[in-house]
Amino acid sequence: MNLFRHLECFVAVAEESHFGRAAARLSMAQPPLSQRIQRLERELGVRLFERSSRQVTITKAGTLLLDEARELLARSEALMATARRIRDGESGLLRAALPPDIPGETVAAILADFRQRYPGVELELRELSTTEQLAQFASHELDVGLIHHPCDVSGLELGPVLRREVGVLLPRDAPAAALAEVPLAALTGYELILFHRAAAPALHDDVLTTCARNGYSPAAVRHGQGASFVRGLILSAHAVAFSPRDAHPAGAADRDPDVIWRPLAEAPLAWRHSLAWPQGRSDTVVSAFAEAATHTLRNTTAMSADPPPRPLHLRPAAEYWL
Repeated sequence: MNLFRHLECFVAVAEESHFGRAAARLSMAQPPLSQRIQRLERELGVRLFERSSRQVTITKAGTLLLDEARELLARSEALMATARRIRDGESGLLRAALPPDIPGETVAAILADFRQRYPGVELELRELSTTEQLAQFASHELDVGLIHHPCDVSGLELGPVLRREVGVLLPRDAPAAALAEVPLAALTGYELILFHRAAAPALHDDVLTTCARNGYSPAAVRHGQGASFVRGLILSAHAVAFSPRDAHPAGAADRDPDVIWRPLAEAPLAWRHSLAWPQGRSDTVVSAFAEAATHTLRNTTAMSADPPPRPLHLRPAAEYWL
């Protein structure tokens, strides 16, 4: 039995004191209305109306139940209205994630853009690595996130792939610092500071493979990601680190007397990102966050669309751009 539909019939008959008028109000025929009232009475175990050929009178039991019936119907309507707002992206909770290497100004711009589009949505923004995001997608704890490629994207839908140019941070007195563009082979002899492999295993391996193919095999690989920590290692450990151009705006590098950023010759390395969400979860609010983030990343970090030149091939433990 559809309880709420039967309660609607009960309230209509009680307010109209007439089956014919109640049926017209509900846009239904009178016999089905009478049948629903009878079934509701059977289910509740009480008589709701006294009927005669001339009038319909609500019983004492019906009077006692009428206010509760109205309250239940009001709650039902409120529930449906809330569900519609969530579906249409006007309210609700969105659990979103960005990786740690996104600049603070970009994070702020994404938040501002999304809040302007959907001020009624509560946005829970998390700082998560690609590995952490994939785990939370699998456990249904995350709605949308910005991931690093390559990674296992099975079960996910993706927005456009965005490319960030990557250069190298190195000591200002290093011979390669005098070059306008640094070949990877020119870094020979230096240790490499790289994010922890657990954060993005396939990307970590892909970076080292690209380095080796271009003549640079690091003397050692150290792990770090915080800007101050990485700078300290560069200065004390005869090391270099890869970093996107947007983290080093024009003129900023000149303010550091000891460390300098240089682009890599022939751009062999790039960070590739895309917004991702579980398959079938592309509702209005998820699409809005993906659009806001993509728009902001293109404008604040100079990311560019980067469609793969050939299909994405799955390897045993990772995906690689080939």
